[in-house]
Amino acid sequence: MTVATTVTLDDKYTQEQGRIYLSGIQALVKLPMLQHLRDQAAGLNTGGFVSGYRGSPLGGLDKELWRA
Repeated sequence: MTVATTVTLDDKYTQEQGRIYLSGIQALVKLPMLQHLRDQAAGLNTGGFVSGYRGSPLGGLDKELWRA
């Protein structure tokens, strides 16, 4: 018998173990989130800064960061 698992679209950012499926932009959003967790585990209090420019090929990155 198999057990049904609830899957949400937010799993890509909240799931800490196992396999997740991401687009390229989603992977770039996940990287600073993972770095923050690594810094916390090392006892560091760090921050991050992401910048870009209009018309960038990664133009949707800022919107996806806000959503995450």
